Formats: sequence, C-alpha cells, structure tokens
Amino acid sequence: MPNCLSVQLVTSGLSQLAVRHLRTSAICQNVRTRFAPSPTGDLHLGSLRSALYNYLFARSHGGTFVLRIEDTDRSRTVPGATDRLLSTLQTMGLCPDEGPSVGGARGPYVQSERTALYQEHAEQLVASGAAYRCFCSRGRLDLLRRKAVSRAEKPRYDNRCRHLTDDKRRHLLERGVKHVVRLKLEDTAAPFPDLVYGPVAFDVAAQEGDPVLLKADGFPTYHLASVVDDRMMGVTHVLRGVEWQVSTSKHLVLYRAFGWEPPQFAHLPLITNPDGTKLSKRHSDVSVESHLARGFQPEALLNYVCLTGGGFRQLEQTALTDLTHLIEQFDLSRVHTNSCRLDPHRLHHLNQLALRRRFSSPGPRAELFETVRQLVTGRFKDSDHAVSQRVLEDQYVEKVLAWALEEGRVTTLQELVGRDLAYLWAVPGCLPVGRLPAVADPGGALRLTAAELAAWPEEDLTRERLVPLLRAVSERSQVKFGALMRLLRLALSGVEEGPGVAEMIAVLGHAETIQRITSCISQLPAEGTVQSC
Repeated sequence: MPNCLSVQLVTSGLSQLAVRHLRTSAICQNVRTRFAPSPTGDLHLGSLRSALYNYLFARSHGGTFVLRIEDTDRSRTVPGATDRLLSTLQTMGLCPDEGPSVGGARGPYVQSERTALYQEHAEQLVASGAAYRCFCSRGRLDLLRRKAVSRAEKPRYDNRCRHLTDDKRRHLLERGVKHVVRLKLEDTAAPFPDLVYGPVAFDVAAQEGDPVLLKADGFPTYHLASVVDDRMMGVTHVLRGVEWQVSTSKHLVLYRAFGWEPPQFAHLPLITNPDGTKLSKRHSDVSVESHLARGFQPEALLNYVCLTGGGFRQLEQTALTDLTHLIEQFDLSRVHTNSCRLDPHRLHHLNQLALRRRFSSPGPRAELFETVRQLVTGRFKDSDHAVSQRVLEDQYVEKVLAWALEEGRVTTLQELVGRDLAYLWAVPGCLPVGRLPAVADPGGALRLTAAELAAWPEEDLTRERLVPLLRAVSERSQVKFGALMRLLRLALSGVEEGPGVAEMIAVLGHAETIQRITSCISQLPAEGTVQSC
C-alpha cells in the first residue's frame, strides 16, 4: 500500500502552523481517504464535516474518496438508513469514487458482507499470539463492571483469559463454550503523529482491559473491521473526529501485530452546540436530513461546517463558496485543534446567499419555482384557505421570490408559507367580517380602491407610488387612512398584522389584488355600517 514519506522536522524557530504545514505537506501520491458511517440513523452534522473533509482532501490531491458502510453492530442498525445515507451524500454533492452505490475493485463496501475476511484475520492474530480467545461469560463481565462502579473506578476487563493455559483453552473449545477474540494491548504509551494535533499519546493499556476484536456471533468490532478494511482498501489517510483519537492507539497495536504500515491519521476537532454542549444524534435537529427538510440548501450546509473548525487557506466567513473552490482552498494543516461551536445565525445567512445564487441561475431558479409550488399546495391542501391557480404560475412565484430574497425577508423557502407570509398564496375562504374596522361604506371604499388600481400599469404598482394613491382613495371615500389600511389588509390577507398594505399590493400584483378585493366585497353584509370587533 502506498504511504507517505516520513519527514524529520526541525521545529526550532517555527510557528505551530508552520510545523503542521511541514508535517502535512509530505503527502504521498495516490491518496485514498474513506468515509465510513454506521447506518444507525440520519447523517449527523459532525459526520457531514468528516465526509466533506475526506472528500476535499482526496480531491485536492487528485486522490480517491471511498465510502464504506460499517454495519457490523447489528443491534443498532436501522433499516433503510444506508439508503438514506447514500441519498444524502449525493444531495450534498459528495459522491464517492468507490462505494456501495458505485462499486470498485476493493469491495464489497458494506462490512456485513466481509465477515469471513475479519474472521480470517482474527485467527491470524490468535495464531501469532497477538490475540487470544476469551471465554468469560456475560455474567462475569457484568460482575466486574458492577464492582468497578461500586469502587468509583472505570469498568475494565481484567484480562483473565489472556493467561489461560493451552490445555484449558482446548478443553473449553471442545466443550463448545462461546468465546470472543481479544487483542493483547501492549506498547500503547508511545506517542503517534496526528496531522492535526501533532504527537499524541494515550496509554490505553494502563487504563483499559484488552478490547474485543471478534464477537461471539462471528461479527467483528469496530477496531478489527476498521483496521482490516483500511488496509485492504488501500486507505492512506484517515480523517475522523477527535473522539476516535483514543482508539487510534489500539489500532496502531493492530497494525504492528499484522506487520502493516499504518495510514496517516488526522483527527478533526469536536463540533458543539452554540452553548458548548456536545452534538447528539438523539437530537433530530443536528441531522443533515432535518436541515434539508427545513429548507436549508446543500451548499449552505457545506459552508456551515467548513466555517466551523478551519482547514482552508482563504475562506470568507460571510460568503458562500462552491465545492470546487473549497477543494482548491483546503489545507489540512490549518484545521483548528480547539472545539468549535455552531452558529445558527451564520447558517441562516449562508442559506440566504444560497437561495439568491440559485434564483440568479435559470436552471436552479426553475427548481426553486417547483419547490415553492409544492410547498404551497402541501401547506393549504387541507385548509379552508383558497389558493388560485394564478399564484402557482412562474411569473407570480418569481415576483414573490425576488421580493422575499432581495428584502431578506426569508432564510428558507418554508418561511414563505409560514403564518406571516401565508397571505402571499391564499386567504381564508370566509371573510372575518366581525373584525372589519368601523367604516360607513366599506364596499364603496374597496370598489374605489380596485378601480384606481385597475387604472394603473402593473409596473407602476410600487410601494413608493402606491402610498399616495391609497391616501387619495382615503380622501375621496372619506375613510380615515388607518381604517382604510386595516380594511384592505383584512381583504388582502385575512389577518390584521403584517407588511404595509402598499407592500402587499406591490407583491400580489394587479390581478391577485383586485380578485381578493372583489371576493371581499361579495362577502360584505348589505347594511351600511359594519361595527368593529
């Protein structure tokens, strides 16, 4: 397997960034990275960052990005999760060069289809003495755990079966006693090079018992499967979250036991919630799918995680950068080592930029139109609000989007059909007559307004020109301006609060405005005065 050149660094007089740049600049050719999620739920924002950085690192070095599904923990595997992962990565533009959906020369790329390979390698370790069979029952292990907890100690296996005699092991095997295979943890105190954090040391042998490599059901644990697969798939660089840093010490023991050269390791800093707490898969609002469902664009989410933790030579904090430019600017030596907090305000800003960019391009603009139509029809499908075909046409949808995006009124398309902006698409089927202002002749005032509007060209219906027109209608109809505005607002939207009436009319346009006023007039009582609610 190709590996990176080792580099002797003379650090005297160099800044930390310069040292890290030298350390990460010794990049081999034929770079191969991998993203290896477990199908236990939707894609987490932290996992998206790992997938993205592996993708960017491979692309920036002309290498290969591999997708591997780690589903050996059968108790936690969620049906359908793999298909959702594949679909989400495709939506985000992070398409693998090798993986379950595209194949490749080093497959299969789903671990549950590779169990025979792991069993074979576990047997090799047992034969070499680097691992051993453990026959301890679940009851004994639970007892060890309870005793450790009672002593306020970290639970650990006591390595009892490491010291069984050959005769004892043979006897237990002949009896058919279920067993696992454990790795002998030795020589874990020495530091290993981390391309982000520098030399890192975890003496896990002093803190933990020997870890399980192969479970009693024949399935491997993460440690064995990950190491074997990284080797068999030619992975040269492992970029993963810092929470896996402790496990790297165990994995290096495995590499030595097999006589393999390990890949380069780079651990990415922890991403936290705005309050500094750890992101959790148990909270649906940290999944990529939930963000997409709420209307956040893929490019906004990619920039969001990029701007959290560094890793780029030049990247504007308030601009939207496309994937090609992210590849060009990616620099592993610039990844931060401190934890980084998500900033939801930044995501909303980035999404506004993403929507504006899509709106300015013909193809994506048409997709936005269709998304808006689906949102509108879905939102009002089972309501008493009447939606005219007119508001679903491209011309109207384009006008609404231009207003909403240029004015910065929305950060997601879903907000367009929210309570505050529902009037753009529909009004209640029944006019709230009881809430109309006390006007002597509301029908007359509305007819006069409609007539004046009808006489104006569509292009003249701007906020600036509409205000004088509405004041003139107020004077001619002898209705106070404030009362006329409340009357028109109810006629146009069915609600008593919202944007200014002139702004409403400017967005709704001629046809929709006059149609709504006409509908309102038809529902007015025959009597003259309508008492205010």
